[in-house]
Formats: sequence, C-alpha cells, structure tokens
Amino acid sequence: MIIKNAEFSAAYGTNKQLPISSKPEIVFSGRSNVGKSSLINKFCNRKNLARVSGEPGKTGTINFYNVNDFCVVDLPGYGFAKVSDKERERWDKLINSYFETDRKINLVIQLIDSRREPSYDDYMMLEYLSHHKIPFVIALTKGDKLNKTQQNVAVEEFKEYCKEYTWSNIVLTSVLKNIGIDTLNGVIETFLGE
Repeated sequence: MIIKNAEFSAAYGTNKQLPISSKPEIVFSGRSNVGKSSLINKFCNRKNLARVSGEPGKTGTINFYNVNDFCVVDLPGYGFAKVSDKERERWDKLINSYFETDRKINLVIQLIDSRREPSYDDYMMLEYLSHHKIPFVIALTKGDKLNKTQQNVAVEEFKEYCKEYTWSNIVLTSVLKNIGIDTLNGVIETFLGE
C-alpha cells in the first residue's frame, strides 16, 4: 500500500468527545510500551506522526490520524500498573465507548510482545474482539529481539494461545529490522478492500 498522506487529526480524552465515524478505521490496540506508536509510524511511513514515549502509559487519549482515505486510530495502552485507578477507569470507559458506538472499524491490529505470553488484559481484549465479531490481526512486536528459531517458536506458541479466539492472522513484526511490515500492510490493504 502506498501512503500518499498521513496527518494527525485529533486526540479525544472522553467518550463524549469522540467524533462520528465517517471513514474506514484501522485501529491499533495493545498494552502500554508494546510499540504501538512505532508501528503506526512505520505503517504510515512517517518518523514522528505518532509520538513515541519512553515512559509507558503516556497516551491517555484516543488519537486519530487521517491516512489516505481512511483513519488510523491509536487506543490508549492498557495494563500499565503505575496509572491511578481513576485514570485506568477513564481509559476503560473511553475504549469501551469507542467500540460500542457505531463505527466503521475495518480491522483492529492487536499488538502483543512476541517475547511474552499474552497478559490477562491481552486475553480480555482478544475475548472482547472475538465476542463482538470485530475483525483483528495479531501483530507480535519486537521480533528483532528473538533469533530465527525463537521467532518461529513464538508464532507457533501464539497460535496455541489464541486458538479459541477468532483471528485472521498472526504476523511477527519488528520496526527496527522491518520484519513482517509488508505482510501486515498487505493484511490491512485486504481489509480496506484496496
């Protein structure tokens, strides 16, 4: 897919602020510090479109980006322990409100660290997406931290972890080594119908 234009649109911190969905949406979801911003930047072929932070739990808003003729949506990272209970509740309500409104969600990219078994929050997200029949692909991040044998093992393990959920694909990725990026782009292209 050729990205002709990509720009930040807006950030929303409450469910009442969320805009009406008027274009197809590709949603990036995952734990704090799993690499969502880096993967969005790589997908959009922009270095600093989504702000990358060394501090987990920094993104507390749903960020929208206009890309070609669709939207990329960056959900707040979940599962970060140092966030207050009140802030975590706000994030949960915001994310739930996003999915519960009438949106044109074409695909959710569910990011999970390739080096670790899915967390409780990851499993809850997979359960939610499966239950609501929201199409998703699992992007295993930080694949460059594994050797080739470990990469293959990780993909097979995640197939086992996720076998009870409806998922379309598992793609091992690395932004640094460009692993799986073309494959993931192809999956996105398919779900956009391009």
